[in-house]
Amino acid sequence: MKILVTGGRGFVGKKISQKLFELGHDVETLSRSDAGSNNTKIKHHKLDLSKKINDVKIFEGVDCIIHTAAKAGVDGNYSDYYSANFIGTVNLLQASKECGVQYFIHTSSPSVVFSGKAIRDGKEDMPYISSRISPYSYTKSIAEKKVLSSNRRDFATVALRPHLIWGENDPHLLPKVINRHKMGKLKIIGNGLNKVDLTHIDNVVHAHILALDALIRGKPIGGRAYFISQNEPVLLWKWLNSIFSKVGLDAVESNLSLPKAYLVGTVAEFLWKILPMKSDLPMSRFVACQLAQDHWFSSEAARKDFGYEPILSMQEALDKTMPWLKTLN
Repeated sequence: MKILVTGGRGFVGKKISQKLFELGHDVETLSRSDAGSNNTKIKHHKLDLSKKINDVKIFEGVDCIIHTAAKAGVDGNYSDYYSANFIGTVNLLQASKECGVQYFIHTSSPSVVFSGKAIRDGKEDMPYISSRISPYSYTKSIAEKKVLSSNRRDFATVALRPHLIWGENDPHLLPKVINRHKMGKLKIIGNGLNKVDLTHIDNVVHAHILALDALIRGKPIGGRAYFISQNEPVLLWKWLNSIFSKVGLDAVESNLSLPKAYLVGTVAEFLWKILPMKSDLPMSRFVACQLAQDHWFSSEAARKDFGYEPILSMQEALDKTMPWLKTLN
């Protein structure tokens, strides 16, 4: 099949495109950046999806689009998230339909159901986020809804929601946590006993391949969203401290209550909005909730509908990733 992967230079998009290439598919990638050091055998297109697509030649002959491109983060202007995550998705859906693309896999996020409350064994029937407390989560939610509502008999769409993706060459999650700890700016939020899902990149890629295969075989998964998890929620702060120990850092012991962290986030968001701050937002209301509360999800629907099971356990994933993590300190 000819498959176009958006966000092809990113952590997830690059891994998916490489796996598809290994499986023998005709793979091309797309992002707003140049090709860089990507696999030179994979053709890359530079395109800003948030702009109107006047030339759809890139999409001609494409059988499937895997849409991983997104603006992630906890600070910045809402309009930037809206353009990248919603308008970009709308433009891509339109181009897909014009060019006869058959399958569309949208890489979404469990944060689309963020409510500010703890989530334990979350299922797909949870309601979407209703506030703009997190520009990323809200714009990903309206993009996901657009994708799923676009599902047709001749244009099958599905959304996958992997949670807190990590692994070798992860540019965001663990490197940022480790760096923040090295700077002495990391505190346990809440009582330190919250459980969370963290999903290794190999399992995320595996889920996308399985979903694509299910669509090709005509399984009735079109128009649906699926949580993709490790199926092994961990005590977040205990897990992080075990990693810190392995990379030669002290354990995090100081803590801040959730109400205080939430207040800090509220004030920080206000100041970063009205002042020309150049540094990263130190805390947000969304991050405070994520660091203090349970948030783990069931991938039972994905197992039942297209056979998803993690191919790496948490321990296997950590063993694979640890040599790289040690290079960060």
